[in-house]
Amino acid sequence: MRKSSLVSFVAPWVGFAAVLVGAGALWHGGPPPAQKPAVSNEELAEKAGLQPRRLIVDFRDDISQGALAATGFHEVPVSDYSAIDGLYQIDFADADAAAAAAAKLARDPDVESVDYDALATIPPDEEAQEELAAAQSTSSMEAECSGKAAAGAGANDAGSFPNDACYKYQWHLRQIGMPAAWKQGNGKGAVVAVIDTGVTKVGDLADTQFVAGYNFVTNNANSADDHGHGTHVAGTIAESTNNKVGVAGVAYGASIMPLKVLSAQGSGSMGGISQAIRWAADHGANVINMSLGGGRSMAPMAKAIKYAHDKGVVVVAAAGNDGHGRVSYPARYPGVIAVAATQQDEATTFYSNWGPEVDLAAPGGNTRGNAQGGVLQHTIVPGDIKRTDYLWFMGTSMAAPHVAGVAALVVGAGVKKPAAVEEILLATARKPAGRDAAAGARVDDHYGAGIVDAAAALHKTRDTRGGEELGLGLAAGLLGLVLTRRRGIAVAKLGFGALAAFVVGASGIDLTWAIPLSWPHAHAVAGALSGGFTDLSGGPLSATLVYSAAVPVLLTLLLYGVRRLRPALAGFGFGVAGALLFAAIAHTVDLRFVPDALEPSWLGVQAAIAGLFATACLRKT
Repeated sequence: MRKSSLVSFVAPWVGFAAVLVGAGALWHGGPPPAQKPAVSNEELAEKAGLQPRRLIVDFRDDISQGALAATGFHEVPVSDYSAIDGLYQIDFADADAAAAAAAKLARDPDVESVDYDALATIPPDEEAQEELAAAQSTSSMEAECSGKAAAGAGANDAGSFPNDACYKYQWHLRQIGMPAAWKQGNGKGAVVAVIDTGVTKVGDLADTQFVAGYNFVTNNANSADDHGHGTHVAGTIAESTNNKVGVAGVAYGASIMPLKVLSAQGSGSMGGISQAIRWAADHGANVINMSLGGGRSMAPMAKAIKYAHDKGVVVVAAAGNDGHGRVSYPARYPGVIAVAATQQDEATTFYSNWGPEVDLAAPGGNTRGNAQGGVLQHTIVPGDIKRTDYLWFMGTSMAAPHVAGVAALVVGAGVKKPAAVEEILLATARKPAGRDAAAGARVDDHYGAGIVDAAAALHKTRDTRGGEELGLGLAAGLLGLVLTRRRGIAVAKLGFGALAAFVVGASGIDLTWAIPLSWPHAHAVAGALSGGFTDLSGGPLSATLVYSAAVPVLLTLLLYGVRRLRPALAGFGFGVAGALLFAAIAHTVDLRFVPDALEPSWLGVQAAIAGLFATACLRKT
C-alpha cells in the first residue's frame, strides 16, 4: 500500500477516535480538550444528553450575593430554591469557554462542585409507545371505565373490593399481591413526591389527597401535567380506589406531592431534578418516585439524594429502558431503590436495564402485540392534553411507582426510616416462577431481590412491628406490676382503665396494626385516632415530640391530682415506655432533629422518663 493511500485510510479513523475521546471526557465529567472542540463534538455530546455550554455550579449554601458577583460569571438560579441550596447555572458561548470557567470555579473555596448540565428524559421508546397508545385511544375505554357504558359492561362485582369498573384489567396490581395487601392498609399518612412531568387531577384522582407541589420548569407553583406521563405514574401510586369508576392505585390512602421537572417534551435539567429532590425532603415527603433517567452522574444530584435519605425519605427510581446491563441515573446512585420491569408472565421485559444496582422488579408491562399487556391508569392524553383517557403504558417508568406505592404502604403502617423500609421490601420480595433463591437473597441482576410483594411487605411490617412493640410494652407493664406489688397496691385495684390505657400506649402511634380491614368499624375508629397522631407527626419538630415521653409526662402533670385516674396514667406511661423501647431497638422511626447515631439513646432515655412518671403514679396515697 502506498504511503498516500495509507494516510487517506488512517486519517478518518483518527478523526473518529478523537471525536469519541472528546465526547467521553464530557460524559464522565472530565474537562474538555484545551482547544476549541469541533462542532461535531458538541453535537455528539448533546445527543448523549449533555449540555457542554452550560455549567451547573453548587456553591456553599450560605454563599452571599457579593461572593457570587465576585466570581465574574453570570450565575442564574436554577429556581427560586437556589437561595436555599446554592445551585446555579452558567451559560457560555461555546464549550471552550465553559471548560475554562469550570477549571477556575473548581479552585474556588465557595464552590462544592462543578458539572456540565445534563438532561433527564422519559425514555424515547417509552414516549413513542405512549404516543401510540394515545393515537389508538377511543372514547370506549373512557366510557367503560367511567361507568357510562351499558350496565354491567365493565363494572366489577359491587360486593367485591375494589369495585372500580376497570380494575379487572389491572393484572399488574394482582402481580404484586394488592388484593391481600389492601386488607392490611392503604398508605394513609404517607406523602409520595412524584418528580415527573407534573400531575393533573384527572377524574379518577378526584378522591386522592394532594399536597402542595412545585414547577421547576417554569419556576412557579403550577405543577399540572402537560404531557401525561406524570399523571399516569401518580395513578399507579395512589389512584382513587373503590369508587365504582376507573381503576385502582397501590396506596390509595397516600397523598401525592406533584413536582414538575420535565417539560411537555418529556425532558428536563438534572439541576432542576436535584432541587426537586431537596424540595420534597424539606416539605414533608416520605417517598420520592422518579420515573426518569439519564446516563451521567452529577454531584448535585448525588448530594440531593443523600440529603433526602438522611432526612428520612425513601427514594425510588426506574432502572431505564435501554435493554442493556447499565442501570440509569438516578437509579444507579447509592441510597436509591432501583426498579426493573416485568411483564404479565413475570419475565423481565425486553427493554428493562439490568445490573448489580437493581434492587427489585415490578410490573412495567409489554404492549408489543397486546395493548392490554401494559399498565392501565387514567391520565391526560399525550399530544392532546385537553382530553383524558384510560391508557396502557409500558416501561420501567411504570414499574417504579408500584414499588413507591408499596413503600408508601409500609410508611403508612408506621415504619418510616428509609433503611428499614428498604429492608422490608427486599426481605419480602417474591421469587418469580422457576427462579429459586433464599428469602431476602438476590435472584439476579435482572430481578434484584425479586418482584415486590405488597401483601408480604405489609404483613411483615404490621405483624413484626405490632407483636414486638406490644411485647416490649408488656415487659414494661410487668415491671409496673412488680412496682405495684412492692408498694402494696392490689393489682385488681388498677382496673380496666389502667389495662386499656396500657394497651393504647403500647400500641404506639399506629393503633391499626392489629385490626384487619375486614373489621371496618373497629378499623375506622382506630384509624381516626391514629390519623390524628400521624398528621401531628408530619412536621420535623412534632415527630420528635410524638416519639418521646412528652404525652405521658404532660398527662401526668395535668391529671395527677385526680386519684382515680392514676392507675390509667400509670398504664399509659408504661405502655408508651414499651413502644419507645421498640422504636429504639427496631430503628423504624426517623427523628429529624436527632442525629441517626443518637436516636436509640434518645428513645431509650424517653422510655425511662415515661417509666419513671408511670411509677410516680403508683405512689400509695
